Parts: sequence; C-alpha cells; structure tokens
Amino acid sequence: MPKCFVVMGFGKKTDYPTGRVLDLDKSYRYIIKPAAEAAGYECVRADEIQHAGNINVPMYQQLLNADVVIADVSTYNPNAFYELGVRHALKPYTTITIAEDKLVFPFDVGQIAIRTYRHMGEGIDFGEVERMRSELEKAIRIVGEQAACDSPVYTFLRDLRPPALAKAEVERALAASAPADSAPQPTIRTLMDQADAAIDKSDFITAKSLLAIVRTMMPMDSYVAQRLALATYKSKLPNPEAALNEAAVILETLAPATSTDTETLGLYGAVHKLLWDATGVPAHLDRAIWAHEKGLYVKNDYYNGINLAFLLNVRSALSGSEPAEAIADFVTARRIRRRVLALCQTLLDATPVPQGPDRYWIKATIAEAHAGVGDDTRAKELLEDAKAQPGVASWMIRSTEERLEKLREILTKSPMPRIGPSSGA
Repeated sequence: MPKCFVVMGFGKKTDYPTGRVLDLDKSYRYIIKPAAEAAGYECVRADEIQHAGNINVPMYQQLLNADVVIADVSTYNPNAFYELGVRHALKPYTTITIAEDKLVFPFDVGQIAIRTYRHMGEGIDFGEVERMRSELEKAIRIVGEQAACDSPVYTFLRDLRPPALAKAEVERALAASAPADSAPQPTIRTLMDQADAAIDKSDFITAKSLLAIVRTMMPMDSYVAQRLALATYKSKLPNPEAALNEAAVILETLAPATSTDTETLGLYGAVHKLLWDATGVPAHLDRAIWAHEKGLYVKNDYYNGINLAFLLNVRSALSGSEPAEAIADFVTARRIRRRVLALCQTLLDATPVPQGPDRYWIKATIAEAHAGVGDDTRAKELLEDAKAQPGVASWMIRSTEERLEKLREILTKSPMPRIGPSSGA
C-alpha cells in the first residue's frame, strides 16, 4: 500500500494571529486520515510512528520516501513549515499543502497551491468535514497519478535532481539511531491517548508518568507541557505544595509573561491560586489575578474570566482596611461575570454545538457566574443541568462543587453586602 505522511501539529494549538485555539487532532481524524485511506493510502502522522531511538530519523525518512505528504500549516506551526520546506527540497512532486481558512500565508508560500478548510476552533462543522475530505481525497488521487511538480524548489531550479537513498542506507541510518538491543517505543499518539484516558479516570499519577515520557520525545511542544503541568499539580505528589511548584516550573518554560495562549495563562493562574491557598504568600495571589486578567482581556476567554472574578472576590474579602479597593474588586467581579455569561451563551449558540467536557465547563461556568451575582437557586439548577452532560468525569463535578462552596464562603466574608441578581451593581 502506498504511504501518506502527514506534517502538522497535534492536540490543541493556539493560532496566535487570531487568538483561536484549534483542535488539530480533529482535522487529522475527521478529514486528513479518512481522505488518505479512501484514496488507497496508508496514512501516518509523526506521533503515530513506531520507532526506537531518535524520532527525527524516521520522520526525515518519511519526508523523503512517502508517496504523498500532506502538510497542514494551520496556526503558523514552525515545525510544519520547516518540514514542508524539507519535503519541497527532497521531492519535486506529490506534496499537498492545506490550512484552515483564516491563516494569512507568508510571501514565500504565496505561489504554492494551498487548499483551505474552515475550522471552528474546538470542532469542525460536519458539512465542512464532508466537503474537505472529498476534495482532499481527489487531490491525493490526482497527485499520486500525475506526479506534476508542486515544489517551488524544483520549479525555479529546473536542473536540480532529487536525492535518493538506497534501502541499505536507510536501514543503516535507522539502526544507528537506536541503542543496541532497543525495542521500538510506543508511539507518541499511544502514550497521549493513554495519558488522556488516565486523566479522565482521575489517575493523575499515571498520566504524569506517561506525559513525562512524551515530553522527552517532544520537549518543545506546548500542548504536551500544558497537559504535563495539569497532571503534575493534580497528582499532589510528593505533596500538594511540591506538586504545584513543579507544575509552576513546567509552565515557566512556556513564557507566560509574553504568552497569549489562554491555556497556558489559565493553568498558570490556577497553579498560583492554589499556591496562594497553600502558603498565603500574596505574590501567588497577584500572579494568579494577573494571569487570568490577561487571558480574559487578550483573548476574551470565559475560563480565565470566571477565575478572575473569583480571585477579585478573594482579594475584596482581604481588603477590609481598604474599603475603596474592596468595593472596586467586588463590583468589577460582578461586571466580569456578566461578561462571562454573554461569552458562554455565544459558545452554546455556536455551530457546531460544544459537546462532552467542553459543554460541561461552559454550563458549569454559567452556574458559577449566577452564584457569584447572588442567584443561588438558578446556580443550583444550572449545575444539575451541567452534570447531566455526557462524558463528564467525576473530578470535573467535584472540582466545580468545591469551587462553588468556596465562592459562597468568600462572599459571606466580603465587606460588601450580598446583592440580589436583579440589583444593578
């Protein structure tokens, strides 16, 4: 069976020019892999390669020898652009470039035929999946049959001849990259799937171990670092405070001070909020507020917004000697919750409709926003509705219930009076 190698990121990645978070695994699973298989190709992405030793060796082998390469350069992924360039240098034909339709293409790829599809962020509309999958299947069949030049390198350097490696040379390179008597490692995709399953079961110790292995294989990948930080602080080993400090160190490698990635900022804020709970050190509360505030205002992110409102209430309750500061934080928190309610409703009205854990967190956030403005009855109704969503892990519900309990306790200690939901604070 002919081979199709796919060049792209994996997991959820931030498209920095637009601030959207794109689930690239859905692009691969719903569009690219089915299209390649329908065209008669065995399809593999870098995280699915079985290998021993340095993963770069089989990756470069695929770039040279694959019958077709599909490069999805969505989110301005530098690795994908680099690997696309390598393929164009190695092979004059059978390379297909695709991207989601909001990508503004750099000048140097302006002459390349790039097929676009519409990505909704966390998901892709079913009709768009069907359209792009059909278009891509046809493109794979055509490039496989015609072998027409699609590389700008060979277009402009007409006398260039593509390199080739003898089979024996490839085998020697693969053998040299692997330690003696080493067996192939599990693929990155296998390890990530196992880690995600462990997180769903609240087995954060296993998830941390698996993600630590993946990070040695992909040390620069932000998604892996984010998942590792989450599993690390939730593992609470060797003790909760040490786990939080370890997670904070992992997140520092993602440069939160300059990052506009809402997942990085949200995790950074969550870790420092928990460090504040554990230590009472004011610097941790300040960092948590800063991170969530940045995540809300830079990307209009509801998760960071609801956490910012919560922390402003925390600071308000601590500002008894500064009544003006306490009032300012209290009123700002209410205003932010109203903004969060609007953001969440927009997400629920979007197409495609959020499902599973994504839908749960949106609905749970709406419940918390109502609790924060004094409508406890409505908050309880909304939380029951959120808990009824399919695919909700027990730790998610437990986390929400603990959060609401803490919020109600903080509001009772606030120097401001409880204001009912119909009041105009």
